[in-house]
Amino acid sequence: MTALPQTGLHRLAQTIAARKGADPGTSWTAKLLAKGPEKCAEKFGEEAIEAIIEAVKGDRERLVSEAADTLYHLLVMLAARDVTLADVENELDRREGRSGIEEKASRK
Repeated sequence: MTALPQTGLHRLAQTIAARKGADPGTSWTAKLLAKGPEKCAEKFGEEAIEAIIEAVKGDRERLVSEAADTLYHLLVMLAARDVTLADVENELDRREGRSGIEEKASRK
């Protein structure tokens, strides 16, 4: 059985995981992770805000760029707390087929 090709998001998550123990002087990802989960969360928040600004402004090219930055920083933040992309995918799979309204109500 052959493995399915991985998406760029999967490859990025693997790269981030591999850099987790790397020298912070050689990798931006390692540098972020060395600063701890709180700093990783702060950087994710900054990038998310920048994506929101571009969405509101309507600049598609800038939105794509900021969305890529946001996804990267989300994966770094998750890695800082030992949460994998597979963990998030499993949660999405669990929710699949449920109404968003129903799913939100079940969280209360």
